[in-house]
Amino acid sequence: MNQQAVRRATSATFVIFALNGFVFASWAARIPAVTRVLELTAGEMGLLLLTIAAGSVIALPMAGSVVARVGIASTIRLGGFISAFGGLIVAAGLSLGAVPLTGAGLFFFGVGIGLWDVAQNVEGASVERHLGRTIMPRFHAGFSGGAFVGAVLGAGLSAMHVSMSEHLVAIVVLVCVAMVVVPRYFLPAAAQGDVKSLDPTTAVPVRSTPRSAWTEGRTLMVGLVVLGAALTEGAANDWIAKATVDGMGATESGGAVMFAVFVASMTLCRFFGGAFVDAYGRVIVLYASLGAALAGLVVFVLAPNIWLAALGAVLWGAGAAMGFPLGMSAAADDPARAASRVSVVSTIGYLAFLAGPPLLGFLGDHVSIRWALLAIAVAIIASILTVPAAKPLPRSALEDAR
Repeated sequence: MNQQAVRRATSATFVIFALNGFVFASWAARIPAVTRVLELTAGEMGLLLLTIAAGSVIALPMAGSVVARVGIASTIRLGGFISAFGGLIVAAGLSLGAVPLTGAGLFFFGVGIGLWDVAQNVEGASVERHLGRTIMPRFHAGFSGGAFVGAVLGAGLSAMHVSMSEHLVAIVVLVCVAMVVVPRYFLPAAAQGDVKSLDPTTAVPVRSTPRSAWTEGRTLMVGLVVLGAALTEGAANDWIAKATVDGMGATESGGAVMFAVFVASMTLCRFFGGAFVDAYGRVIVLYASLGAALAGLVVFVLAPNIWLAALGAVLWGAGAAMGFPLGMSAAADDPARAASRVSVVSTIGYLAFLAGPPLLGFLGDHVSIRWALLAIAVAIIASILTVPAAKPLPRSALEDAR
């Protein structure tokens, strides 16, 4: 494989991850403002957020088949344009103060993000194999870095009283332009494993389908590893800003800054984490990461002041950093089955990432959203118990599977 093409694909994949994070955080950082504009309680906002989860739950299980049928670049473009369409509907819903219309837009947003996420992870795994070193965490650092920029921008626009509708329209334009340009630089289809009917490295027919991947014990266990990591990340994305505002008396801008602190910590750990994986192994890093997430969560919730809570957010972000990207790498260990397995693991992860936080919102109506976050600890502990499933597959196991 031409190394210049691999380098171009590496840069393009990083950009597409970063844009994904930017788009999602641009929404997440302003959830307190949306809650205020639509005059919703935490539980009602949680119900509205379920529309994103519903869209993604529909899209994610189909994403592997879509990738196999039309290719990675086309799937990402399709996801990007659908999410942009959803953003326009959300902007209209917020302008009109219409909760149902906003929910419809968030549904399409969830569909688009789901397709986009699976396809970018399959591309990232393919690039990682061609490079011969761990780089998936760095791609997810791109997602986190984009989210950090989106969070900071959200905080600034909130402080300047720029409406969320105007904010969303600008993002839609950016997404549409990027979707036309960036995927042109992805790896050629022949280098992307199970995107075609044959694995190009072995010429072995690909027999795995998204449905059969749901029956594989290791794939499901890797999904459980990702579940806890995704829930802790998703809960922070949706609720750390509001927990800071409601539980600590901060302003909306202060809540957005706390979210930015979390995302910055996660970004740094993802950017440099690949070297630790190569040095100490995937399993050791996952144990350390999930343990840090558990500790940071507890510190944030129990902190007596905002400064100690910020320290907890730093640790929480560091701990949330590696679970999702390393789960994607584990799911894609066999290139001949990468798309179907990544689709399954992504579905499990996104169920937690998107459906878990709204449920925390309902709980928050009874015990406050800050205390409701402690429920995440149960999922993190479950993920810690299933970490050994993410151990890289030996070459002999790959050959026997074929």
